[in-house]
Amino acid sequence: MPIRRLTLHHFPASRSSRVKWALHETVGDDFDVVRVPLYDGAQYTAEFLQLNPNHAVPVLEILWDDGTTTTMVESAAMVAFLADAFPERELAPPPGPSRARADYLQMLQFGATTFDLALWQVRVHEHVLLPEDADPRVSARYRRKIADEIEPQLLRRLEAGPYVCGARFTAADCVIAHDVMWARGYGLCQDERFRAYLSRVSKRPAFVKAFADAHEFRAQVPRDSELVGRFSG
Repeated sequence: MPIRRLTLHHFPASRSSRVKWALHETVGDDFDVVRVPLYDGAQYTAEFLQLNPNHAVPVLEILWDDGTTTTMVESAAMVAFLADAFPERELAPPPGPSRARADYLQMLQFGATTFDLALWQVRVHEHVLLPEDADPRVSARYRRKIADEIEPQLLRRLEAGPYVCGARFTAADCVIAHDVMWARGYGLCQDERFRAYLSRVSKRPAFVKAFADAHEFRAQVPRDSELVGRFSG
């Protein structure tokens, strides 16, 4: 069924930025953005919780041509959906049994699960929780996991080709490159090959548009933020 309109609920530099990137790659500027001020607790309003009971961004609303709406709340699923919905953009190997498709899906999910989980634990225990609730041992454990396990896997791929799935840019890079940026903000992924990778992807016009508001992001959640008192992971 044809898509009539796409609306992204977004917060700068968060995981919604990878979806914003995929949107710019697929539909250009032809979508709507609703900014969700997370540090003000907007994700806990009754209206937002109807969209995403997990009180987080991104949320992607897909308005179909028949007037019905589908709501998506998982960033990797959104990125994969957009790549498949607009095959002419060639952001993913075609659906079906192929080595390229299997590798692409694996890397997209690796970024959204293994890498994301480790990064989120570092962020939560260093910049979200109150000092009395944070556990520096958790942060240290996941920093080691990223440095000792995740980085070497990605570096082997970047030695073999310019992008995570080889010679061509894919939607998996929207996820992995965002994670690498996130990691570098925490002093991780400092190898020159990561810097070169980000240099390549950051030249894409869609990347520039997606992260144009990244300077507004502040890692430290204000202690008087509504988020601190209601944060549950």
